[in-house]
Amino acid sequence: MDNREMKVQVAKIAEQTERYEDMKEAMTEVVKCGGKLSPEERNLLSVAYKNVCGARRSSWRVVTSMINKIDDKKKAVVNTMKKNIEDELNQICSDVLVLIDDYCLNVKDPEPKDPEQEDPEHKTFFNKMKGDYYRYQVEVAGEETKQALVDEARLAYEAANECANELPPTHPVRLGLALNFSVFYYEIENSPDKACGLAKEAFDNAIADLDNLKEDSYKDSTLIMQLLRDNLTLWTSSLGDENEEQQE
Repeated sequence: MDNREMKVQVAKIAEQTERYEDMKEAMTEVVKCGGKLSPEERNLLSVAYKNVCGARRSSWRVVTSMINKIDDKKKAVVNTMKKNIEDELNQICSDVLVLIDDYCLNVKDPEPKDPEQEDPEHKTFFNKMKGDYYRYQVEVAGEETKQALVDEARLAYEAANECANELPPTHPVRLGLALNFSVFYYEIENSPDKACGLAKEAFDNAIADLDNLKEDSYKDSTLIMQLLRDNLTLWTSSLGDENEEQQE
């Protein structure tokens, strides 16, 4: 078993034991070994960073909700904790963004790109991942840096969307991009019309192509389609309520 295979095994065991920091470190080393990641390796990397980052995002939401509910004596402590969480979250996001650019997309490499890394599934997955981690940074950003991060997230999602057009409408990577890009429009850019339009188009196209859905991706694709439909139901309901309020 070579070093790469050993690190993948470490990551799998770390996932089973919910040691996501160890999983992140192992998969970071796998990426740095070079070469295109297999779908399994790609998903392990995604799960590792998503859980490590997700823990901080959850903590940040809790501590933020506490600030206006506590007395002034405790606010200094809570604000310090909030700042520490933001620093940790930003560092995790920065680390994975550099990793993606330098090893997965090779954006700074002047030499011709590895043909395997020009694969539309590969490019869609990692540009989407870039968009996601810029979006997470936006959530905790101050006004002085927020817009620049919003722009970076949008550019990454748009790059992913361009590559995704080469994938079947039922492909889970294409559907996952539509899900997250629509969330970006709704939550970050406050553009419910764009969010609903993107989510509806992705859902309708997938339904129309359902007969061609591959068996090995059926579970993942249908789950994402359900999430798209749930979001559409929620968002269109909210839009309807807003329209009624304006008419009143």
